[in-house]
Amino acid sequence: MQAQAETKTSPWRRRSALRSGLLTGLSYLTLSGAGALAGVYLAHKFGRNEETDGFMAAYGVYLVLVLGAQAFRMVVVPDLTRAEAQGRLPEEFRAYAVSFLVVAVPASAVVIAFPGFFGELITGRLPQSSADIAGEALMWLVPAAFLHLLAALSASALAARDHYSAAALGYGLGGITSLAFFVLAADAHGLIALAWGLALAGAVTLALPLIGLILSGGRARHLRGRGFEVRRRLSRLMVGVAVPLALQGLYLIALRFAAGTGEGNVTSLSYAYLLAAMFVTATAFSLSLISAAPLTRRGTDPVAAAKHVIDAAWISLAIVAAAAGIVAVVGGRLITWALGKHYAGDVGDELGRLVVYLAPWMVASVAFSIVYPLLFVMHRTRFLLPLAAAALLVDLPISAAARAWGGLEGVALALGISTLLLVLGLMAVLGQDMLRHSVLGLARVSLTVLAAAALAFGGASLLLAAIPAAVLGLVVYAAILVAMRELGLADAWHYVRALH
Repeated sequence: MQAQAETKTSPWRRRSALRSGLLTGLSYLTLSGAGALAGVYLAHKFGRNEETDGFMAAYGVYLVLVLGAQAFRMVVVPDLTRAEAQGRLPEEFRAYAVSFLVVAVPASAVVIAFPGFFGELITGRLPQSSADIAGEALMWLVPAAFLHLLAALSASALAARDHYSAAALGYGLGGITSLAFFVLAADAHGLIALAWGLALAGAVTLALPLIGLILSGGRARHLRGRGFEVRRRLSRLMVGVAVPLALQGLYLIALRFAAGTGEGNVTSLSYAYLLAAMFVTATAFSLSLISAAPLTRRGTDPVAAAKHVIDAAWISLAIVAAAAGIVAVVGGRLITWALGKHYAGDVGDELGRLVVYLAPWMVASVAFSIVYPLLFVMHRTRFLLPLAAAALLVDLPISAAARAWGGLEGVALALGISTLLLVLGLMAVLGQDMLRHSVLGLARVSLTVLAAAALAFGGASLLLAAIPAAVLGLVVYAAILVAMRELGLADAWHYVRALH
C-alpha cells in the first residue's frame, strides 16, 4: 500500500511540473543574470588587476559555499519529503536549522577575527594588495554564504510541499538587490561594496522562502520539540555537502593554478566559469530541484534512475550546447562589448575560448546535478566522503600536467576532466547497471548535441560575420534537433512534463 501511495500524484502536481521548473529556472537565470551584470559593472569600473584577482579569489570561496548550499537542496529534499509524508516536517526543518547554525556562527566568527590570514591563504603568490581585499571581502562573503545555506533549507522544505514560488522569488529578488546595492555603493566604497551587496542578498534570499514556509503551515508553535539531534544532523550535513564542496574545491584549485599563469588570469577564468555555471544552473540544476521530491515519493531503481539521468540530460544539454555555441561564435566581440576595454583583443578572445574549453566541465556538471540527488533518494551515501577526498587528490596532478601542457586553457580542461571522473564515481555507487546505462546514454546525448552545435554554429561562422552567424547557427541548430527528436529528445520532453 505504501508503494502504491508513493507512486500516486495529484493532477495539480502533474500540471505544475513545467510551471515549477520554469519558475525555478527563471529565478536562477535572474540570479545568475544579476551576477553577470555585477561582473560586467565590476569589469568596466575596476578593470583587470591585482585587486580584482584578490576579490575574485574571495568570491571563489563564496561560490564554493553557496553552490554547495544549493547542491544541499538536492540532498535534503528527500529527507524533508519523507518527513512531510509523516507529518513532522516542521520538527525536521528546525533540527536542520539549529545544526547549521552550530557550524555557521563559529566559522563566520573565525573568518571575521582573522581576515588577513585567510586572505593570504587563498591568494597564494599574488601581491599583498590582493590578499588585503580578499580578506576584507571574506568577512562579509562567508556569513552571506551561510545565509544561503539556511535559505536552501527553507526552499527545500517548501519543495517537500510542492511549493516553489516563494523560493524562486527569493532567489531572483536577492540577485537584483545585490546588483542594485553594488551599483549604488561602488563609487563611494569600491570593490567591497559587492561583498556587502551579496550579504544583503543572502538576507533577502532567506527571508522570502522562510515567510513562505510559515504561511504554508510551519507556524512557530510547531517548532517546539524535544532535542535537536545536532550530531546526527551535522553528520548528515557533512556527508551531504562533501561532494558538492569537493566539486567547488576543484574550481578553487583551478583558480590557484590559474594564478601561476599570469596577472589577470584568475579574473578571466572566474568570468568564464560563472558564464558556464549559469548555463548549467538554469537547466540541469533547476530540473533536479523539482524532480527530487517526486522521485522520493514514487521510488526508483538503477535502471529507472539511468533513464531519468538520460532524459534530464537531453533537455539540459540541448540548451547548454546552444548557449556555448553562441559564445564560441561571438566570442571575444561580445565579451569586449560587455566587459569593457580591459577585455579587448587577445584577453576577450581568450575568455571566449575558455568557455569552449569548459565544455567538458559543463557536460560533467549537468550529469552531476542530475545524478547527485539520486544517491539520497536511493539511500546510496556510504562512499561519498572517500569520493570527495579522492577527487581533490586526483585533480592536483591532472591540473599540474594540464597547465604545463596548455596554460590557462589547460587548467580549464583539467577542471572538466576531474569533474567527469567524480561523476563516474557517483554513478558507480548507484550500481553497475546505472553506470553502464548512464555512461552510454550520456555519451550518445553529448555527442549528438555537440555535433549538432558544431555543425550549426561552425558552419554559420564560415559563411557570415559573428552576430549573423550566431543567429543563423541557432536557427540551424534548432532545426537539427527537431529533425532528430525521435532519437530521444521527444521522449525526454514527455518524461520531464510528467515529473510531478
